[in-house]
Amino acid sequence: MDAWQTVVALTLMAGMAMPLGGWIALEERIGPRWLETELRHGIIAFGGGALLSAVALVLVPNGVDDLTVGTALAWFLAGGLAFMGLDILLNISGASASQLAAMLSDFLPEALALGAAFAYGGSGGILLALLMALQNLPEGFNAYRELRDSTHYSTRRLLGLFFTMAWLGPLAGLSGFLWLAPFPSAVGAIMLFAAGGILYSVFQDLAPQAKLERHWGPPLGAVLGFGLGVAGHMLLH
Repeated sequence: MDAWQTVVALTLMAGMAMPLGGWIALEERIGPRWLETELRHGIIAFGGGALLSAVALVLVPNGVDDLTVGTALAWFLAGGLAFMGLDILLNISGASASQLAAMLSDFLPEALALGAAFAYGGSGGILLALLMALQNLPEGFNAYRELRDSTHYSTRRLLGLFFTMAWLGPLAGLSGFLWLAPFPSAVGAIMLFAAGGILYSVFQDLAPQAKLERHWGPPLGAVLGFGLGVAGHMLLH
C-alpha cells in the first residue's frame, strides 16, 4: 500500500469511530437506572479526559515546535476566543453543537498531523490513528446525545451526519500529506488553534456535565481518558 493510501485508510478508520460512538449511544440500555446514569456521566468525563490528553500530549507539544512563543500563544488564545464566539452564536440561535465542534477540532488537526508525519517519513502513524479512534468513540457518543436532545433530527440523519464527517479525516490527512508538510508552521498554528478551542469546550461543556451529585465514580472516566492518551504518547515516543 502506498503512503497516501495508508493515510486515507488510517484516518478513515479513526473517523468511523464517530458514528460508532453515536450508534452505541443509541443502543445502550443498562439497568438499573442509577448505573446507566453513572455510565453516561463517566463516558462524558472519559471524553473530556481524552480531549485533554490530545491537547497536552499531541496538539500543543507538536504545535509549538516551529513557532515563536508569541505566535504560539496568539494562535492558542485565538482558538479559545473563536470557540467562545461559536458558543455564544449557538446559544443565541438555540442550537447546541459544542461537543460536535470539539470532536472535529480534535480529529481534523490530528489527521493533518498524521498526513504530514507520513510525508516526513516518520513512524508511529498506526498508533496515532488508533489513539484518534479511541478519542473519537466517546466523543461521538457525547455529541450524538447532545444533538439528539437539542435538535429534531432523526436517528438516521444524525448517524448519517457522523458517517459523512468521518470522511473529513482522509481529506485532512491527504492535505497534510500532499500540501502542508512543507509548511510545518502552518500545521503548528492549526494544532494550537484547535487546542485552545478544545480546552474551552472541555471546561465550558464537558466538565460541568460530568458531575453527578452523591456519586464519585464518573470523574474517574476523565482519569482513564487522559491515561489512555498518556499510554499512546509513551508508545508513540
